[in-house]
This record gives sequence, structure tokens and C-alpha cells, in this order.
Amino acid sequence: MVLIMRRLLLALALLMVAVPTLASIPADLHALFADWRRFHDARPASGVPDYTDAANAARAEGLKRFQARLAAIDTSGWSTADQVDWQLVQAEMNGLKFDLEVARPWARDPAWYVSLWAAQSDTPAHEGPAHIAPVELWQYHFPLTKADAAELAGELAHIPALLAQARGNLTGNAADLWNASLVPLGEQADALRELQARVKGHKAAEQATAAALAATLDFIAWVKTEAPTKTGPSGVGIEAYNWYLKHVQLSPYTWSDEVAILSRELARAHAGLRLEENHHKALPPLTSPANQTEWDARSLAAINHFIAFMAKTGVATIQHYMHPELATRIGKWVPPEQQNFFAIAQGRAPNSLFAHFYHWWDLAEMHDRPHPSPIRRGPLLYNIWVSRAEGNATAMEAMMLDAGLFDHNPREREVVWIMQAQRAARGLAALYATANQIDLKTAMAMQVARTPNGWISPDLPLLGFEQSLYLRQPGYGPSYITGKAQIEQLFAELAEQERAGLPGDRFTVKGFYDRLGSFGLIPVSLIRQQWLGLKPGEPIISVRAE
Repeated sequence: MVLIMRRLLLALALLMVAVPTLASIPADLHALFADWRRFHDARPASGVPDYTDAANAARAEGLKRFQARLAAIDTSGWSTADQVDWQLVQAEMNGLKFDLEVARPWARDPAWYVSLWAAQSDTPAHEGPAHIAPVELWQYHFPLTKADAAELAGELAHIPALLAQARGNLTGNAADLWNASLVPLGEQADALRELQARVKGHKAAEQATAAALAATLDFIAWVKTEAPTKTGPSGVGIEAYNWYLKHVQLSPYTWSDEVAILSRELARAHAGLRLEENHHKALPPLTSPANQTEWDARSLAAINHFIAFMAKTGVATIQHYMHPELATRIGKWVPPEQQNFFAIAQGRAPNSLFAHFYHWWDLAEMHDRPHPSPIRRGPLLYNIWVSRAEGNATAMEAMMLDAGLFDHNPREREVVWIMQAQRAARGLAALYATANQIDLKTAMAMQVARTPNGWISPDLPLLGFEQSLYLRQPGYGPSYITGKAQIEQLFAELAEQERAGLPGDRFTVKGFYDRLGSFGLIPVSLIRQQWLGLKPGEPIISVRAE
């Protein structure tokens, strides 16, 4: 009997060795992703986000456990799309790792503690860092219902306690971040002042708004008092930036690559502009609307032209949301002395800006046709979507220039070149600031000097907003141009695939834009990987007999 049992046990052991363990399935990744997001966004029972040292130590330990779970998932045999999803989850975890070990916004940047967001971003989530409890004021409809007023009061309640906590957390020495934070903090105070009048009659909301405003003003006073003691650099440095590009943004570039790309694009944009100006010098100069009526009329005419142009030339399939999304983003006319860069551009060539508003079509697409993967259905954390969102919007400006959108009024072509130059100039300045080779003030001066025709005012708020945002969020400033470069590369590779007789659908411009949105708002590098069926970073090598 003992011998029989030994033989049975041996046979069972051999069977267990011979039968491989079942590979993981995408559902395992989806379950992990749901757990990960719950962990990432969790708040204490008090409702007040916790960024104390103890809380961050707990985050670091939790992150290690999630990274181990992710690494244990066997992706062999998975489709390229599912493998891309795995990389997206890994990138989000790397984003938290970078924040915990390098960026540490809760310790270095008082603007991290801004809670009130009065306007919707045109990107999937907030541009730049934001803590886990933002109050999205733009989502409320006024006058408030009783239920909405109670909800808003509850959302505002965390602000005084969070700002009190911030004084103990903010131990960093990042001078530029510290000083620049006074602008967004001041904007929160202004928004709360305006909100006071809008919540009249709702006692709890009135009290919560008053408490939040008092705490914000007190915090601003404290930041001003501490500002002179801050003397250190604010950029993360080149080494950390390169790690961030590779492991969080999933970019194929390094800091040096980005400097080269943006320098080239800046020179190209300046040259293109001057050649256009020379070619059109006999034509009358562009003018800007003199009032709101003219502004509205010119903007709506441009939108009509844009949609008709795409339909006629077959650039993309016209969707029901395209015209309305642009028509609701016309904005307000302001006198010339108050016009920032984008108001100047829109007044003279509205479609130079509306082409960039592909952003709003992206958001409408997310709403109308949610991605089947839960990982891609909503905004990715840590601005991981930036190369696709900002890169494609910027590429759209240049591609519509080449496609002929502006040919009916040739001088409008000049504005597109100015737009491209401005994006390259501000991104290049941001790169040097990130590397701590220049400070924020110098980065702003560089952007002013290298934007053509004096269109960037050194005195209007836009300049400081842009450069301080790019200092807070590494990679954001350059992403307009580096993402554009990746979109153009993908466009070219898909066309070359057909020319070389490789497998794949026949390339058309409409086909490109129609399919681009189907991958979700994910890094262009991963869209390329899935669309072309490649391994991460793999080049296309086509050999064609002549």
C-alpha cells in the first residue's frame, strides 16, 4: 500500500510539472487596475487628502505591492492591445513612484494644494498635477438646487484642513515653484469670492465657501511670508526627466532628443513664416474683429468653412459633435491691449486655433464611444495622455495647413507658422528650466523673445501660467511638438507600409483620422505599437524590390 501511494504521489507530481500553469487573462489586469485606482484615489474617513510623511510612506509600501502584482501577471499569448493596457497600468504606477521619489509636489509646490477648478480643461484631465480631491466647480449648474448646494458644501469642506496640513508638508526649497504658486492660489481666492454670491440662500454652502476663502487667504499670506527663504532649483534635472519620459510618458525621446526636435521645429517655423510673409506681401494684412458681434461672426464662418472643408476633401468623417463642440468654444472678444497670444491668433485666423480644438472632439469621442477597455475608458493618471492629446492637436494645425484649409485666405497661413513657433519656443524654454539651466523668469523671457512678431505679452497672465505649468508637470511643454513629431511619424509609416506592399488597409487621410480615436487617449508610442503590430520601440523595416 505504501509503495502504491508513493507511485501515485510521484505520478501526480509529474503531472503537475507536465501541465503548465494557466496564463493570466486580461480580466486579471482589469481587476488589478480597479484595485489600483481605488488605492490611488483613497481618502481618509475625514475626507481630507493626506500628504503627510506617514501617508506617503504608506503609499510607497502599497505601490510596491501593486507593482509586484502587476509583474506577476503573465501576458504571454495576449493580444497587442491587451499588452498595451498592461504597459499603461505600469506607467501609472511609475507616475506615483516618480512623485514619491522625485517630484514630491506636496512638499515642494504650494500650488499642489489648489482645490477649486472653475473651468473645464480641453484635455482628458487637468493639465499638470492635481491632488485627489479637486472641486470641479464647472460641473455645477447655477442657481444651485438644494441637493447640489449640499454636495458642493461637502466638497469644499476639506479645504481649510488641507491648507492647514500643507504648512507642515511644505518642507521643500523650490524657489520658482513657491513664488509661482501665488497666482493659482490667488485664482482660487477669486473664484471663492465669486462663488459667495452664487451660493446665497444655501446656508451650508455659504459657510463652506466662507471658510474655504478665509483659509485660502490665510494660506496665501503664509506662502508670501515664507517665499524669501526659498532659494533652491525647481526643475527635476535631466537624469530624472529622462526616466520620467521613458517610464511614465512612454516617450521614445530623451531630454537631448527633445531639445534637438524643438530647436529644429522653432527654426523651421520662423523660416516658414518669413517665406509666407514674403509671398503674401502684396496682400492686405490680417485684421482682428472690433467687437463681440464681429468676433462671433468671423469665428462661426471659420467653423463652417472648417467642417465643409473636411467633408469636401475627405480629411475625416464628419461627426455630429464636431460643429457644436467648436461653436461653443468661440469665447469672448476683448480689446487689443487685453488680447493674449491665442486671442490674437483667433481674431486673425480662427481656424488656426479651432484646428487645435481637436481636443474637444477627443473628449466628445470618449463620451459617445467609450473604449471597451476599462483602462482606456477614462483619463489616464499623471498626464500620460499628453503626447496624444496635445501632440495630435498641434499636428492638426500643421496638417490642415498642408491640406489646404487656409488657402482661401493665404495670409492666415502665416498665423499657423506663428502658432507652431510659439509652441516650440515655450517648450524649448521649459526644457532648459526643467534641467535647471535657467530659472522661470529666464524661461518666460526666452518664450517672449522667440515667439514671432511680438505676439507673446510679457505682462499678461498667459505667459506665467504656461511656464509655471510646464515646470510643475515635466514633459508637458515640449509635448505639443514632440507629440506632433510622433503623430507625423506614425502617419508616414502607415503610408509607407502601403507603398511597400506590406499587409494592412489601404492608407487614406480619412482612414487615419477615423481610426486614430479608436485607440483611446494613450501615448502615441503605444498607438503606434498596436496599430502596426510592433514590439515596444520596434522600427518598421521594409525592403521592397525595385
